[in-house]
Amino acid sequence: MPAAHAGETPSPHAGMMPSSHADKMSASQSLNSAIKQVASARFGVTIDYLAHARELQIKMAQGAKPGEGGQLPGHKVTDEIARLRHATPGVTLISPPPHHDIYSIEDLAQLIYDLKCANPGVKVSVKLVAQVGVGTVAAGVAKGNADEVLISGHDGGTGASPLSSIKHTGGPWELGLAETQQVLVLNNLRDRIRLQVDGQLKTGRDVVIGALLGAEQFGFGTAALVSLGCVLMRKCHKGTCPVGIASQDPQLRKRFPGKPEHLQRFMLMVAQEVRQIMAALGFRKFEDMVGRVDRISMRQAIEHYKARGLDFSAILRPPDTRDGHGTHRVRGQKITIGDNLDWQILEKVAPALEHKQKVSLEMPIRNVNRTVGAILSNRIVMAHGPGGLPDGTIELTFRGSAGQSFGAFLAPGVTLRLIGDSNDYAGKGLSGGRIVVQTPPEADFEPAENVIVGNTLLYGATSGEAFINGQAGERFAVRNSGAIAVVEGIGDHGCEYMTGGRVVVLGQTGRNFGAGMSGGVAYVLDEFQLFDTVCNLDMVELESVHLAPDKKFLRDLIERHYQWTQSRQARRILDNWQEMVGKFVKVMPIDYRQALERLQEREQRGADFSPATEEVFGG
Repeated sequence: MPAAHAGETPSPHAGMMPSSHADKMSASQSLNSAIKQVASARFGVTIDYLAHARELQIKMAQGAKPGEGGQLPGHKVTDEIARLRHATPGVTLISPPPHHDIYSIEDLAQLIYDLKCANPGVKVSVKLVAQVGVGTVAAGVAKGNADEVLISGHDGGTGASPLSSIKHTGGPWELGLAETQQVLVLNNLRDRIRLQVDGQLKTGRDVVIGALLGAEQFGFGTAALVSLGCVLMRKCHKGTCPVGIASQDPQLRKRFPGKPEHLQRFMLMVAQEVRQIMAALGFRKFEDMVGRVDRISMRQAIEHYKARGLDFSAILRPPDTRDGHGTHRVRGQKITIGDNLDWQILEKVAPALEHKQKVSLEMPIRNVNRTVGAILSNRIVMAHGPGGLPDGTIELTFRGSAGQSFGAFLAPGVTLRLIGDSNDYAGKGLSGGRIVVQTPPEADFEPAENVIVGNTLLYGATSGEAFINGQAGERFAVRNSGAIAVVEGIGDHGCEYMTGGRVVVLGQTGRNFGAGMSGGVAYVLDEFQLFDTVCNLDMVELESVHLAPDKKFLRDLIERHYQWTQSRQARRILDNWQEMVGKFVKVMPIDYRQALERLQEREQRGADFSPATEEVFGG
């Protein structure tokens, strides 16, 4: 059965089992999810998560609510959910509406490249929504080297979607599928990419119609859930599902009536209906039916006033195949990661990978060298697990200008030092490694006043460190879940949607700092007392750094920043610490503080074993 699209939360057991072990086990025994999603919030998307998948799906939008970001209320963020999403229990989690590393087809191609580096050999799928113009986007997906494009209809999706979105945002899957098939065939792209469709597919007839319109794979969501006991209460967002499917309540989960046999029987009946219709149409093999839109005819003599006069000619128009353009996939995409710099690095760091011996290398880098460190990180977690290698095992120094996604999904035990500058998306999905970007010592400009790295750094980072000896672009540490970072100035939208980690800014920030920030802590040097005018105060409060633990943490981190980068700005602050510490502003999310207080109270109650009578009458 095709993958059920369950948002972006990984399975509780996702990534625990190496694929080599999982392959030896039967499908019924494997605890690892074969297909995993990469959505806009990147919750739980670590190198270990990516490395243990057979297919990775980039969810550009959801069929029932395209263009909208999700929100998980704090009361639904249980301990288990918080662990999987690298968040804090009880803190609201907000997903951005767009992927902040995708603003063009070229950016999408870069993310596809990143994922293929994080798991060499994996298939990458891109989920789009059926709407006018989706065929053009699908053509870009094919040119971006994706292996599959999924067209999602407006009828499907979670029961938590707003009714207005379901009715008025997306379109029927039939329209989007027909347009996508025609555009891909017309541009001679269809024969190298799979086409999947979903959105309230229920019967064998739906499958056959989808195949004739061009689809090769089919996703069942709602119908599959109904076969397992879903009663369509449409209250998935409230956590009170009466049959325990969309709920974290253990008492409600006990009511779940589903068994594997129920779903197996449903899919078997769908397949039998497909075979019956295929026999009636004269097809022996399913692939012979893909793209045969000429076998669909419109029902005649429709008298209903809404249907009278409808013209389906555009949907049922057979694509032009006179030039030999294929109507279904017959070949794969070309391999594009063969020139990655990591292949050279792997040969030189073999002692570290095999015996955990310390290895140091220095080599040049150019802006054509993209996603440096991802393939290396894949090899580390496959060999040593999510804990990676001991800190400092592999130290790589590069001189020059790094390409996009420098240090993406970097695993523990690896330190990448860049003496030069970097393009966008450095530290994307940082998973425990360390990234140091240092201005060349011979530079004749002030590093703290110049941009040294691009936009959207540390997007979706879950752990690790970053020390930036200069300014960063916009959306620094967007959706940071646990990384620690020091930078000497940033652009607009810093720490957007952040849920964890610590960020120190030794300089000025742009506008809209902390928008959607529900977790983590930021410290900003506000020498000119202007920060309150650029900070988004909807979800955060500003405090002075007056507590001893805050002062110690801040000073220690700035000292480490100086040790790694020899930053002049850090040296100036440390030399005048008593004066400068008072100019820092602590940015504290309101929900995060309350959640930490609740956790502290729970720990105190758990540690207190005094009988109640002693508490009342003691003394």
